[in-house]
Amino acid sequence: MASPMSMSRPYGRTLPLLRALLAGSLALLLASCAGVKVAEYQRPDTPGKASWSRPAVSAADTIAPDWWREFGDPTLDELVNRAIADNFDVKILAARIQVAEAQIGEARAGALPTLDIGAGASFEKSTGQNFRKQFNLGTQVNWDLDIWGKVEKGVQAQTAEFRATEADWRAGYLTLVSDVATTYFQILQLDEQIDRQQRALDRSRQILATFEAMLGQGLVPRTQVLRQRAENNALTRDLLELQRARGLAGNALATLLGVPAGEFTVPPGKLQERVELPAVPAGLPSELLNRRPDIVAAEFRLLEAYDLVGQARLAQLPSISLTGRGGTSSFALGDLLKSFTFGFLPSINIPAFDPSIKARLKTTEAQTKVFEHEYQRTVIAAFEEVENALTNLEAHRQQRTELQQQIDQLQIVAAQVEAQLREGLVSQLEVFETERSLLAAQLALLANHQQILADTVTLYKALGGGWPTVEVANVRR
Repeated sequence: MASPMSMSRPYGRTLPLLRALLAGSLALLLASCAGVKVAEYQRPDTPGKASWSRPAVSAADTIAPDWWREFGDPTLDELVNRAIADNFDVKILAARIQVAEAQIGEARAGALPTLDIGAGASFEKSTGQNFRKQFNLGTQVNWDLDIWGKVEKGVQAQTAEFRATEADWRAGYLTLVSDVATTYFQILQLDEQIDRQQRALDRSRQILATFEAMLGQGLVPRTQVLRQRAENNALTRDLLELQRARGLAGNALATLLGVPAGEFTVPPGKLQERVELPAVPAGLPSELLNRRPDIVAAEFRLLEAYDLVGQARLAQLPSISLTGRGGTSSFALGDLLKSFTFGFLPSINIPAFDPSIKARLKTTEAQTKVFEHEYQRTVIAAFEEVENALTNLEAHRQQRTELQQQIDQLQIVAAQVEAQLREGLVSQLEVFETERSLLAAQLALLANHQQILADTVTLYKALGGGWPTVEVANVRR
């Protein structure tokens, strides 16, 4: 640190010099700012969506933040609450929100003055000279004035990033709930399939025992027994595959809940008895662009890019710094606080030639285009997701009607064939074929039930999952 004595200047000589410096600085500042203009943010144009090809959920009237309760399953409610509390992906997103919020304060600190305090001592001894010692104490205050709002632009940019991370958390929350629901539905579907498959296998074994008895009496050929044994092998193989799939789905759900795979198991249940098919009334999701968290996050990052461009533009303007220094020095430690010197040094920095400033501006302008196209891509993908969910939901509901009619007809056939078997009019093999056709239709209806549930979850997610609308352009911290 320089000696405090060198900081002092007679006040009478400093004041005229300060006035001249400020007057000249003002003239330079006004000339510099004439060519710098910061553009206001405007949402980029995106292809419009005036209507939907099929009826959609009314976002205002139907979608609530706890939309999964519409399925009427307390177990699902408990799983969702547990996942929200313990899932690590959501915890990571929440931690990123805290980081982004702290970075706002870091950006805002750039407009505040800084204070440095230093103390030192020197000891010298030369041949033939007396031992010398000197003590000094000094302070320095620096303040870069944010007269153009460059720091404030950086604060606005970081605030936009903070809002984007909040939207990321909402998107992650929505994805988590959707994944928990669909995985849970899949587990219940597999449980019901396993139950039906086991009953089919038991029935097939009874038929095999009947054929083996008939073979011993010479009533059926050996090929009939071998054919039935092969059928049992196929049913057993399918049952093992269903049990394997059930185990994997259980592991996936455990991970979503933040539990090590294998340490959590959903009790067996039946999908069609436990989970209701919620009604999907007609309406149009008119607030889609302001409701979906991923779209909101993409637009906030575009707003952040605009703010960074503004900051880069303002960096071309001169900057003013105020520096105040004060200190004392003495040859004796006891005399250190007896005399003080002070100095005030205003300065102006004019970026007359700094290639990095121009390069930074070009970079930020180019990045704005990237975020603009990413926002437009997110919007287009959202339109596709909603349309796909509507298409799948309507098709699967129509298929459900056909499947139910098919099952009703096959049940009548099965009852008649069973009666004909008792009268000896048909063979046991024909009864088995009828039962197998009925089982296949029932399994198809079960799969259809799960598909409609999954389609409904996807639709709720595609429409923003009950989050309130956000007008990005009007949000400033």
